[in-house]
Amino acid sequence: MTSESDTLHQSPLKAPAVEVVDLTSDEIPADGADGDDEDDDQWSLYEDAIEGEGSGDETSQTGACTVQESLAFRRRLRAVGEDLFITETIEKGVISAKKLCTAFGIRLPSFLSGEPDRAYYPLLCIGITRELSKRLKLPQHNTVDDAVSLLQNSQNIIVITGAGISTSLGIPDFRSKETGFYSQLQHLGLSDPQEVFDISIFREDPSIFYSVARDILPSSNKFSPTHAFIKLLQDKGKLLTNFTQNIDNLEGHAGILPEKLIQCHGSFATATCLECDYKVKGETIFTELKAGQVAKCDRCIRQLRQVKPAGLKRKRSNIALSTGRKKRPDYEDSTEDEDDYEIPLAGVMKPDITFFGEDLPATFHDRLVQHDRGLVDLVVIIGTSLKVAPVSEVSGFLPPAVPQLYISREPCQHIDFDIDMLGDCDTVVTELCRRAGWDLQHDMIKQNSIDVQLEEGYDSRFSFKLKDA
Repeated sequence: MTSESDTLHQSPLKAPAVEVVDLTSDEIPADGADGDDEDDDQWSLYEDAIEGEGSGDETSQTGACTVQESLAFRRRLRAVGEDLFITETIEKGVISAKKLCTAFGIRLPSFLSGEPDRAYYPLLCIGITRELSKRLKLPQHNTVDDAVSLLQNSQNIIVITGAGISTSLGIPDFRSKETGFYSQLQHLGLSDPQEVFDISIFREDPSIFYSVARDILPSSNKFSPTHAFIKLLQDKGKLLTNFTQNIDNLEGHAGILPEKLIQCHGSFATATCLECDYKVKGETIFTELKAGQVAKCDRCIRQLRQVKPAGLKRKRSNIALSTGRKKRPDYEDSTEDEDDYEIPLAGVMKPDITFFGEDLPATFHDRLVQHDRGLVDLVVIIGTSLKVAPVSEVSGFLPPAVPQLYISREPCQHIDFDIDMLGDCDTVVTELCRRAGWDLQHDMIKQNSIDVQLEEGYDSRFSFKLKDA
């Protein structure tokens, strides 16, 4: 038999477990390359637990570390290093690996329930490695007034935004469990709702994306108070760059200058034919997007109609078609010209949003690495859970001495920001501007006073709530 101690030393607990994304490199590793399929399978088992989205209920975890215990373990890890930390805790039997996982924000996955403690070693290893890769909080920045002072005194602010800055306009975010966009896609029968943005699936059947695209297409050019806040930073000469993960293009409507805006995941502002690369303005295909119909390339259609019928093969009869000829996909609509002749199909128009499996625009890397990293003096992250690479890696890539503020409904568990301000994004930025003496103008700003409370167990995490009128 193998003892628990022997198993520990044979485990990968003291070995690196997470690949760090190198934002300085232009090379992006290919998925599944170099025989990493087994590692990818293991990561997929643990990913939900690490991101705090496991199938178990975090609040019902028995024997989980308290906030104070978690902070103490994290500080000790950084003070003594990984090897000595493991020796002091797991090897000496001070705490189980299962419980120690919770100190690093890991929700215990249901598939490990009832398993021996050593089954939690790989998960703990990933948690420890991620903890050590985090930036350290700057101890001198702790209060809301500190955040206001940073905004007032900084001149080169990077703003990183996500779907949370548009939810007040009725545009859903993606990951909220009951109201998020992904939670509404069960009817599509996808193994993972994110597959609706998978480029290979789009190429195979674009009707899947088109059937739901209208739900995330902005219904108007109206922007939120948070968009107006970013524009205010620009007007004051403080905005270095707005890196947005949003695809609604509302930053442009709010007046953010193109030279100040990096649309990390593209936008609906333009669309491109997958067949001939013909590019059009996004509103050209809005009718099809809103109707749930696949948009075809007008240029392809014009070129196909110019082809002389004499050079084309006449279609077979319906009888011949019934003998096994491959059926045209349902989303392929025939024109009158196509009824009598077999002709190549018009290309599908794809909105210029970045799908999974596509590279981010080169401007993201170039702007961040070659320009912003050496200039930035404050980072403000608004309305994003920072779960999609490489944007999720930006916080740790920037100089560690640069202060970072976080504004969102829920805390970000895997990054230590200097000040967390939790609540509706519009509410938070309204209060920050009020304290700064800035005139933030927007017709959606409520006149209610705002209650700001320090959250229990934290020195720099605050909740913002509108008081009843």
